[in-house]
Amino acid sequence: MERKRGFEIAKGYEDKSINLPTRKTKYSAGYDVEAAEDVIIPAYKSGQKPTLVPTGLKAYCEEDEFFMLVNRSSGPKKGLVMANGIGIVDADYYGNESNDGHFFFQFYNILDHDIEIKKGTAIGQVIFQKYLLTDDDKAEGIRTGGIGSTDK
Repeated sequence: MERKRGFEIAKGYEDKSINLPTRKTKYSAGYDVEAAEDVIIPAYKSGQKPTLVPTGLKAYCEEDEFFMLVNRSSGPKKGLVMANGIGIVDADYYGNESNDGHFFFQFYNILDHDIEIKKGTAIGQVIFQKYLLTDDDKAEGIRTGGIGSTDK
């Protein structure tokens, strides 16, 4: 079978009983992702950085694809909002040298008390997408690291 897109366990999480994401219904767009560890997300204070929640996962896709990290519909009701609204993860993030392509969800807690996320709790979804190029596209850069590395 030709590999087009899918999930794998990221380095360092091979023995942590990580579940690969699944779609819950036949017509679901998103693959449900679980937290790889217990994490406390503190109540929001001005100037606070978002809390990174590890997934223990990496995902691969075709060169003209990316995947989105999106919040669950119940996330804001539980006080969790994604710091970046949605996360866009490029195909060349997979297997990068600094973190093997391990993707995280970034959350703020909008409640007035800390929120504990337990390992195995569904925290978000991954949706795979194709993208288009402009006629004059000339991108030739090569990714050299993980989160934020395209700015370097």
